[in-house]
Amino acid sequence: MTNIILCGGSGTRLWPISRKLMPKQFVKLFDNKSLFQKTVERNRTVCEKQFIVSNQDQYFLALDQLEELDVKNSTYLLEPIGRNTAPAIALACMGLDLDEIVLVSPSDHLIKDQEAYKKVVLKAKELAKSDNLVTFGITADYPEIGYGYIEAIGENVKSFKEKPDLKRAKEYVKAGNYYWNSGMFCFKAGVFLKELQKYSPKIYETCKVAYENTQQIANNQLRITHELMNKIPSDSIDYAVMEKSNKVKVVPSDIAWSDLGSFDALYEELPKDKDGNTQNSNHISINSKNNLIISYEKKIATIDIEELIIVDTPDALLISKKGSSQKVKKVVEKLKESDSELTDVHTLVHRPWGSYEVLLSHDKYKIKRIIVKPAKRLSLQKHFHRNEHWIVVSGTATVTVGDNVKLVRPNESTYIKMGEVHRLENEGKIPVVLIEAQVGEYTGEDDIVRIEDDFKRY
Repeated sequence: MTNIILCGGSGTRLWPISRKLMPKQFVKLFDNKSLFQKTVERNRTVCEKQFIVSNQDQYFLALDQLEELDVKNSTYLLEPIGRNTAPAIALACMGLDLDEIVLVSPSDHLIKDQEAYKKVVLKAKELAKSDNLVTFGITADYPEIGYGYIEAIGENVKSFKEKPDLKRAKEYVKAGNYYWNSGMFCFKAGVFLKELQKYSPKIYETCKVAYENTQQIANNQLRITHELMNKIPSDSIDYAVMEKSNKVKVVPSDIAWSDLGSFDALYEELPKDKDGNTQNSNHISINSKNNLIISYEKKIATIDIEELIIVDTPDALLISKKGSSQKVKKVVEKLKESDSELTDVHTLVHRPWGSYEVLLSHDKYKIKRIIVKPAKRLSLQKHFHRNEHWIVVSGTATVTVGDNVKLVRPNESTYIKMGEVHRLENEGKIPVVLIEAQVGEYTGEDDIVRIEDDFKRY
C-alpha cells in the first residue's frame, strides 16, 4: 500500500506561525516534530512507500524533514500551482500501478490514537480490495460547524453534507449516523481513476495529458508544467468523485483526530500548566488562566487575563479572544490587500541550499544571516536594484563574481556590484555562515534573475 501525502495547503488559519512558504504541516508544534513528520511516521506502520504531492517551494521542506526521519526513496510530484485534491490525487495515481491500493492522507492532521488508527486503515484496505472507494468518518463528539459531514447507514455512505449551521450540526450529532469528513481515503489507484473518468471526465483527461508530459527531474521526482497544470479544472475529490460514485464506503473512526484548523483547536492539543495556560518557558503568568501562549524568542508576561490567544513571532504579533481565532483568515486577507510579505515568509526562510534569516530590514537596505549546507550552492544570479556585501562568519565560501572565482574565509568579505553575475557555494564539509548586507533602492526577493540553478528554479 502506498501513502499519498497531500502537502499543498497554505496554512493561513494558523498565521503568523504558519505562512505560504512555511505552512502549518511543516511547523514543529509537537515534540519538535511537524505534522508532516508525524503523518509519515504514523503511516509507515501500514504503508510500504510514500508518494508526496507538493508545490515546488515546499518540496525542499519535505525533503529536509524526511532526512531527519531517515526516510529515503520517496516519490515526489511537484505542482506549479494548486488545483485542489481531485487533480492532485489523480496525478499521483497515474504514477502507480492501477491495482496498487493507496492511502490518501492530508499532511496537516493530528491523530493521537495510533492503535485505533492502524485498525481502521487495515479495515479500509480490505474494503478497497473489493474495488470500493473508502472514506474515513470521524466520530462526531460534538456539533462542529467547521467540518463537512458524512451520512451513513452502516458502512454505506448515504450522502455528504456541507458545513452546517449550529442547529443542523446538533441534529447530525443527535441522529448518531453522521460523521465528520476527515479528508482521508483508501482505494485502488485504477478504481479511483475510472470513477474520475466517469464522473469528472475533463479533470481526468487534462490530468492525463499533464502526466504524460511530466518533466522527470530525477528517478523519484516528477514536475508538471505550469501551462498544463493551469488547464486542469480545480475541484475537490468530494465534489469530483465521492459525492457521485456508488462505490463509496465509510469506516467509522474514533482515532483522537483533529485537523488543527484554528488556534482554538491547537490549544486543545497542547500541554498545559495548572492554570490551563499552554506550557511555554517564555511565559510569565500572574493570575492568568486558560490562555494559548506561543513565543519562540521574547518573554511574554500576562497579568489577570483569561481565555486569550497570544502568538508572537519575530515580525508579527497576534492577539485574539479564544473562540474567535477562525477570523485569522480576515487578517490574512487584509495583509494580502496591502501586498504584505507577512503572509508568505517568516524572517527565517528555508531554501533548498540552506536558509536565510532577515536580521534588519529598511526601505533601502537589508541585513541577512545566510547558512549554506555542505556541497550546496545558490543559483548563478544577478540583481538589478541592489549591491551586496558578504562577510563570512564560519566555514569557507567559494564565491563567483563575473569571471572571478575565489575562496572567502572567516572574517573575510567580498562585494558584488549591482548587475554583476555571482554565485555562493559551499565545497566544504561544514555549513558556511555569512552576513549579507544589501544596499539599494529595492531589496525584495523578486529582484533575482537566475541564470543557472541546481534546483530548476527560474
